[in-house]
Amino acid sequence: MAWNPHLDLTSFYFPGGPVGCLLVHGFTGSPPEMRGLGEYLAAQGYTVRGPLLPGHGTSPEDMAITGAADWLGAAEADLHRLQAECDAVFVAGLSMGGVISLILASEYSVAGVVALSTPSHLVDWRVRLLPALRHVMRWVPSNSVPTTDLTDQAAPGRLCSYPRTPTACVVELNRLIGRMRQALPRVTAPALIIQSTGDRHIPPASGQFIYDHLGSADKVLRVLHNSGHAITVDSEREAVWRAVDDFIRARCPAPKGGDPRLPMT
Repeated sequence: MAWNPHLDLTSFYFPGGPVGCLLVHGFTGSPPEMRGLGEYLAAQGYTVRGPLLPGHGTSPEDMAITGAADWLGAAEADLHRLQAECDAVFVAGLSMGGVISLILASEYSVAGVVALSTPSHLVDWRVRLLPALRHVMRWVPSNSVPTTDLTDQAAPGRLCSYPRTPTACVVELNRLIGRMRQALPRVTAPALIIQSTGDRHIPPASGQFIYDHLGSADKVLRVLHNSGHAITVDSEREAVWRAVDDFIRARCPAPKGGDPRLPMT
């Protein structure tokens, strides 16, 4: 992934109508990967929050002293803020953000949940060795991360994620995914899962696994074929944005003051 610190890495908040959307970025990532979706939803009249998770958007050293409880807690806090100002709230996330969104949907009353490129498990067999290795190997080597799978040549410029990963945080991520797997049957809110066949960062069966194990009666699985992992910024990003809006709009009254088909930037 790309390191572009010139991007605005801060949390974003777009006040709008009575339907709220919480947008959670991914592991080692930052809010820019969700900002385009957030701006699009805000243009439709939604109230949107996109937190910067603890330890992200600064340095890998900062991330190394955070963990799953910190990341989940920050998203939970913004969910509560949205619930205090909106009549209905949807939660959505990319990758680990999708993991967090599904956990939140299992614990709180939400109008719907959107999981984008969300892993059902970590595919590398070496992950099970990391709890022991983290004491002697502080960082996951950069050459263990897949090369970019993005199909839009400009997409890396829309992302800012760390070039190296704290080993202890990979252990935390794995635990968080395990918690999500256990929580899936307790998710009863409407759910939208979107995954690309070109995603080289998560197991190919992840979307179907999540769909199959959700407790939701109202659930949709959409598959893309011309995007990599970061589908919110890649070639099919506008289709993803529309799909999220359509999903929300079909399950909540249309926000007041928003044109449902404003041109996309």
